[in-house]
Amino acid sequence: MFNLQNKIALVSGASRGLGQGMAVGLAEAGADIIALSTNYKNLTTTAQHVKNTGQNILTYSCDVNNYEQVDSIIAEVKSKFGRIDILVNNAGTTHRTPAADYSDQDWLAVINTNLNATFHICREVGKIMIDQKAGKIINIASLLSFQGGVMVPAYAASKGGVMQLTKALANEWGKYNIQVNAIAPGYFATELTQPLLEDDQRNDQITVRIPAGRWGKPEDLKGTVVYLASSASDYVNGHILLVDGGWMAR
Repeated sequence: MFNLQNKIALVSGASRGLGQGMAVGLAEAGADIIALSTNYKNLTTTAQHVKNTGQNILTYSCDVNNYEQVDSIIAEVKSKFGRIDILVNNAGTTHRTPAADYSDQDWLAVINTNLNATFHICREVGKIMIDQKAGKIINIASLLSFQGGVMVPAYAASKGGVMQLTKALANEWGKYNIQVNAIAPGYFATELTQPLLEDDQRNDQITVRIPAGRWGKPEDLKGTVVYLASSASDYVNGHILLVDGGWMAR
């Protein structure tokens, strides 16, 4: 049920951190990977990890906010393989500033990348999945889909939107045998969270609340993404799956 042999998986933001971990996890389960990132140089590391599993990978330099570029890549993948079986919308960004000082420019940059681009890619890949009457879409939500956070108003708003978008698409596309779900990671040690990791006081405050007693690692998402990408989750739709070491339970 968890075998992804002969599946084509498109993963955005795949050059490092959570995106790289999920791309490798999907490859370990048998999927061939289409990896997108603005940081094309770092995609070589992802490509090597995927090739070590024995699976194939195509890498593309791609800004998810450049819709013409995104659409061209999706069309090329469709032309090469005839389908896209799995979509992981991982590309994201954040900006930390007190709300009273948050600029319109920073607000739009976060909303555009985290929410608007996610919808655009869902829509364009969704058209392909509707035609093929099958597909798995996995969006990346957050703890801040449920909580407000501090000094990250745009990030919280965008991830709340990702949660509701996931549910809306699940409602519309379930009849086409498309499952649309989201993973809500807790606190993971990545470049995005480096400022928190380096703040000893904040790091301790966060760690003490996590029942698992540690921050997550990218490989902690491998099983989750494989589950949501495989036939094991065929009757799971519109769900936001927390992977947080127990944070939300406390």
